[in-house]
Amino acid sequence: MSAALVTGATDGHGRYVAQRLAARGRRVLVHGRSEERGREVLASLEGSGHELLLADLGSLDEVRRLVEDVARTGPVDLVVCNAGIFSDTRQESADGVELTFAVNHLAHVLLCEQLVARGAGVRRIVNVASIGQAPFDWDDPLLERSYDAWQAYRQSKLAQVAWTFDLAPIWAPEGITIDALHPATFMDTAMVRRSIGPPASTVEQGGEATLRLVDDTGGTGRFFDGNREARAHPAAYDEAERERIRELTVRLLR
Repeated sequence: MSAALVTGATDGHGRYVAQRLAARGRRVLVHGRSEERGREVLASLEGSGHELLLADLGSLDEVRRLVEDVARTGPVDLVVCNAGIFSDTRQESADGVELTFAVNHLAHVLLCEQLVARGAGVRRIVNVASIGQAPFDWDDPLLERSYDAWQAYRQSKLAQVAWTFDLAPIWAPEGITIDALHPATFMDTAMVRRSIGPPASTVEQGGEATLRLVDDTGGTGRFFDGNREARAHPAAYDEAERERIRELTVRLLR
């Protein structure tokens, strides 16, 4: 039985999506960093055959191990790239990369591209991005000289959307569709409460928008704001900007 992989599924939006997919009869691969919280989510899922896969997305070696773990479980046809962070201070990943960019973008690029390359059965990818996107300062793309938490978050989300647009035409002939969305604004999650402030929407609102897009296989390379197709930041449609993001991504993954 093919599975659905949800990254960052031990809390908030990811947990809701994992629970709803299980309630629909899907076998779910729950990704997280905490075994304790992961076991709690597994216990809450309807049905059977679900698995917990632990990995720190701030380490490319752990992402590669996650790919191996996913492949071991059997075919996975759906990947919901939900895990993400917002960091008030500049931190670096295990690989020396600005952490927000590493987790929100690089980890999911490596995860999905490796799963597709291995023939893991992926047919649908939904990237949980944000309407909050910003172009890079190419004189300081990893914010080494001047760090701003919102800039780090927004440029990581632009990169995620740009990657969606880049891969859609490449993977379409293989029968793989990939879309991105802003599920809802400031959902009631631990990340929002800790780093941003009072929530503006519920996890259920965002989760239902994500599930609607999971089911919408009528297109690829699209961006959605909630339930409606929308325009991403203009930079996401700029070929020169996307090429620079691609070059940065490839260089850091090496």
